[in-house]
Amino acid sequence: MKKFIQRVVVGLIGSGALAVAASAAELRFNNPLPETRPETKELAKFAEDVAKNSGGVVTIKLHNGGSLGIKDADVLQVLPKGAVDMSLIWANYVSRDAPALGIVLVQGSIGTVEELKRALPVVRQIYDDELKDWGITATGYLAIPMLEASIFCRDQPIKSLAELKSKKLRVWSKEQVASFKRLGIAAQIIGQADMYVAMKTGVVDCAVYPALYAHTVNMHEVAKYGAFLYPMPSGPYALGIATTKWNALPQEQRSAITKAAEDTWNRTNEYSADHQRELAAREELKKKGVNWLGDFPEADRKQFLDAVSATWAELATEAGGKAPGYRERVLKAMGR
Repeated sequence: MKKFIQRVVVGLIGSGALAVAASAAELRFNNPLPETRPETKELAKFAEDVAKNSGGVVTIKLHNGGSLGIKDADVLQVLPKGAVDMSLIWANYVSRDAPALGIVLVQGSIGTVEELKRALPVVRQIYDDELKDWGITATGYLAIPMLEASIFCRDQPIKSLAELKSKKLRVWSKEQVASFKRLGIAAQIIGQADMYVAMKTGVVDCAVYPALYAHTVNMHEVAKYGAFLYPMPSGPYALGIATTKWNALPQEQRSAITKAAEDTWNRTNEYSADHQRELAAREELKKKGVNWLGDFPEADRKQFLDAVSATWAELATEAGGKAPGYRERVLKAMGR
């Protein structure tokens, strides 16, 4: 009788263990950014918090630096199909498939932290709605620092828009191409993973990039000169998951993820030290051999921002659909 009871107890424990194992979830997370980026460290903390919140039932396995072979522009298509469970999504990278999403905020369209903070709640709501149309749920967001975009050049000291007109320029978004074109400057979209080789081999002469992150792509090895052009507040990264996958998770697992995502947002949606970090990054670049030329002339910077404003209105009209309305909602939130 005693042995029978023991077998029953062991069987029940085994069944319980199998039930727990069956309900456990390991989610593969596509992160296109390299391990050296601050955002990647935040994603590692997010994964740690998910495991903690769920008692280890849910684990996030990060695949950094685009190691899964998923191209940034394809995320909206591959994520709902199950090629990966979760992914970092940046609106600028997916503008080919979702033009309206890509121009909710245009690089250079916001000039201050105060405007950015007023705009972000509306931006997040728009992102939520747009991603749902693609079968993707935004479990939360990761804020991007108030960056400062600079022009890095290989061989010649470029510090004016007039000088830049004779150069081939690397950018990363459609609106940047359009804005620079208004100024008579030839720009082409080259992904971050390909930028180093493009600069080194002369496919482009110069690149737009924030000094704060320049060390993560070894910019000092391919650019001799750098100069600040414009402030670059951005829309946040979405922590996306296929909606079918999300709905299949038990409520307690979803809660563990959303709580971790909320904590990620609260940590990153803070900008008070951004400019000091930018200045420190410039000093480090100088130590590594980059000749820092200072700022583009104020008149040039204003001319560029005016071009951005005109580009934003034009692209919103061209995209049609909800895009013009999105732009108006963001402008209203900013107080313009």
